[in-house]
Formats: sequence, structure tokens, C-alpha cells
Amino acid sequence: MTSILQQPLDLPCGARLPNRLCKAAMTEHLAGPDNRANERHETLYRTWAGSGCGLLLTGNVLVDRMYLEGPGNVAIEGEQPPEHLAALRAWSAAAKSEGAHVWMQISHAGRQTPKIVNEEPVSASDVQLDLPGAQFGKPRAMTGQEIEAVIAGFAHVAKTAKETGFDGVQVHGAHGYLISQFLSPRANLRTDEWGGSLENRARLLLRAVDAVRAAVGPDFAVGVKLNSADFQQGGFSFEECIQVVEWLNGKAIDLLEISGGNYEQPALLGIEGMQPKAEQAVRKSSKAREAYFVDYAAMVRERAKMPVMATGGFRSKLAMEETVSGGMADMIGLGQPLCTDPHGPAKLLAGEVERLESHAKTMRLGPGFLGPNSGIGMVKMINALGQMAWNYHAIEAMGEGREPPVKKGLLSSFIQHNARQQKQAKALER
Repeated sequence: MTSILQQPLDLPCGARLPNRLCKAAMTEHLAGPDNRANERHETLYRTWAGSGCGLLLTGNVLVDRMYLEGPGNVAIEGEQPPEHLAALRAWSAAAKSEGAHVWMQISHAGRQTPKIVNEEPVSASDVQLDLPGAQFGKPRAMTGQEIEAVIAGFAHVAKTAKETGFDGVQVHGAHGYLISQFLSPRANLRTDEWGGSLENRARLLLRAVDAVRAAVGPDFAVGVKLNSADFQQGGFSFEECIQVVEWLNGKAIDLLEISGGNYEQPALLGIEGMQPKAEQAVRKSSKAREAYFVDYAAMVRERAKMPVMATGGFRSKLAMEETVSGGMADMIGLGQPLCTDPHGPAKLLAGEVERLESHAKTMRLGPGFLGPNSGIGMVKMINALGQMAWNYHAIEAMGEGREPPVKKGLLSSFIQHNARQQKQAKALER
């Protein structure tokens, strides 16, 4: 019997996605010192082209090389040389080689720019990330002129994506990156037109969406990634999310992805940070309980005029099917399992497997209090970052035509990834 996950999805712009599965955005960290795409992006996405997902979302492509999420990010700033445009075309062509659509995720890291990239990042206000380890510098508040430049940057990257063969773009307004920082009343203490009321805090997102749509025209897919909530006391709330969705209804959005959390409260990883978690008022569904944000996505979908995608925690075919058939979401976003088995979703659709696994989620620093649920904050963080680091190693391996390194341990993954980041940062061309 054909699965509901195999049904195509028609988007408002006129595009038709082949099925209801999406490879969610995961940062690749494969760019060289020039922050440009290269053969490793092409190789990686040629592998994921056969994943079975009808839509592939790239990881962060940054609008400003001074404010990267990591030193290995791709960035598109200013006029691009022919060789980089050629590399972007090769990347998109590889991703589409087996029938999937590919969208470029556009982002600005803001205060989540690590110190090894920039010791003084920018943000809505000068509120520093509350994290141990001194990995992030104290940001300075952006000027109005800098904010306008960011909006223009989103439009420029979107136009470049269209010109180089990508089928769409996603404006990243979640996970604590710059747009999310403006949305958060904890991070945004401004008293001008960009701060204070939710209408003002949402201005950057809405202006960026308008600029992107104007740059690419009506027939090109434009998506938005939005937090259901930050899950922090005094942070961006689910009630505010619903209001932002109402405003986005007035824009030409093709797909709204619902996620949550940020670096301080990493709900996107299915774990809690070291701060008390702020619970949000949301009804609990009896289905798809493995997914982190499906209840929020379901409530958003009741108000949204565009298709909605739920990402985070999905593993079983049953939960994915129940989410779509139950009207909780139109698309399912899959991340970490594609690092373990890049063809897992295809096997799921073919009936060869009933659930996807994430090797990283089985890893831990040690038993008991050394595990991911440790009561010791630093131990919990090392477990989470070590799991993420293994996924980065898997992405690097696939980008070089190798198999994911299933024998690599958590601590070695953590240490080696940090060393790699340091090396990449020192080599950056500025």
C-alpha cells in the first residue's frame, strides 16, 4: 500500500515537491578558508540526492563572512567570482540529480558567532549568551544601517541561489540566530523601531521575507524556519509564534518549518539546557509523541495559510504517517538519521525498514552520571556537543566519499571537531 508520505505536495508558488519527507538543514562545515562551496558539498549532496527525501535543505549559508555560525560555513557576500558561482551550480545539480528539490537556507549568526570567528559579534542588543566555556563574545547592538544591510544580504543570497540552480530558499528565523535574537525579548532590549513590541521585534524577519520575495519573484519557493518557542523564561513564546504566523500569512510563504530552542536551551536536540525550561501552553496529542515539536506544529497549522513542516525527533514511519494523515503537519523534517544512513528515508518509503536510527543519539561520555541526562551541566553539554560532533564527522566523511565513522567515540569526536574548528578559523581569509 502506498504511504501518505509518498504523496506530492503542491506549494503556493506552483512548485510540486515529490513527497512529504525533507532532509532538514544541518550545518556542513565543509567550506574552505574562502567560505565558498566546493567539491565536498557536491559529493555530499549527490549522496543525499538518493536519500528518498523530496526536499533537501542546505545548512546555514551566511549573508556576512564576519558573522559565521562556524568557520567552515558557506557565505555569499557581495559579487561572487565565476568559480564560486560554478561551485554553487554543481552543488545544486548534484542535489537534484535524482529528482529531489533543493533549497538554500539563508542565515546570519549574530551573537551565536563563536569567538574563534569574531570576538565581538553583533546582535539586537549587547546581551551575551549565557553559556559556560567563554566560546562566544559579548555582542554589540547593531545600528539601523547594519540591520538594513542584513536585509539586503538575505535578498542577495536568495537571488544568487536562484541564479545558480537552487529551487528555493529558507529564511532562518529560529534556533537563536540573528532573526531569532531580534524576536526574543531576552536578547532584544532595543527601544527603537526594531525592539519593544512583538511587531517591532518581528520587523527584521518580515522585512527579510519581503526583500527575498522581491528578489526572486513569485514563482520561486520561499520558506521560513520559525521557533515554536525559545523555551526560556522571558523568551519568545508560543503565543508570540502564533501572532508571527498570522503576519506571515500575509506574505507569499511556501513552507513554514516549526522548530524550537537555541544554544542556551537546545530543544532542537531533544535535550534541556542548563537553565530552567519555560513550559509553553500547548495541548498534547496522543500521536507522534517521539517528535519534539509536533504538537506546536499542529496548532500552527490550524492558523497557517501555507504548508507546515515539523522537524525534530521523528524516527518511526508510523509517527510520520500519523502526523501527516492527522493534519498535524504537511511535511516531515529529518536530520540526524541522514548522518547515520544517508539512504534511510528511501528504505522507509520502500517498506524495507519501519524506523530510522541516529547513531549519535546512542553515544555517551560514560554510564550513569556521565550520560546525556547527567545532573552535572558540563557533562550534559559535552554529551550533547559530542553527539553533534559525530554528526559533523559523518557529514565530512560523506563529503569525501567515505562511510560515516561508526567506530569513532563521543569524546574523540568532540575533541577532534573542536580542533578542526580551530584550524579552520585560523585559516580564514579576511
